[in-house]
Amino acid sequence: MSDLFDRVTGDQDIFKKLLSKIPGFDGYIEKHNRRMSDKMLREKVAAEYELLWGRLSALQRDLIDNGDLMLVDDLESAAIKLRQFIDRVKTASYGYTGFFDSVKLKTEDLARVYEYDLELFNLADSVSAAIDNVEASIGTDGLPAALRNVKKVTRDCVEAFEKRSEVMISSEQQAG
Repeated sequence: MSDLFDRVTGDQDIFKKLLSKIPGFDGYIEKHNRRMSDKMLREKVAAEYELLWGRLSALQRDLIDNGDLMLVDDLESAAIKLRQFIDRVKTASYGYTGFFDSVKLKTEDLARVYEYDLELFNLADSVSAAIDNVEASIGTDGLPAALRNVKKVTRDCVEAFEKRSEVMISSEQQAG
């Protein structure tokens, strides 16, 4: 996480460095840098889950090719949840809003947002393992349980993201 912040900070041009010398303005630049770091982090999360979504789509095609049409619906449910999650991550509010925006996050709320973002990275491993399990279970009696599990972990992703959004909403309500 700090790597992203350091990367954004390191990319400042000379004008921003000069303006950071103006009293009070350096705090605004730091907040902007955190906002850009958060954006980069969410783009990375979305990219990881796009790969997982692609794996689910490939599995659906495999099931169709094998004539397992009854199982495609179960996998489609997980694919839809994962797509919903990806779309929400891509269009979410940044972890720290700009100086003139209506939503202001306190430092502790920003830390909570970052904790949820870390959880999203960790959930990617769970989704990947669940997809691995479905792949390994094709043609076995364990496939229904593997499908239930992949649906559960994709729901977990959406729920984790909703918790992140709750932090943003509660901060907005406190500011309002």
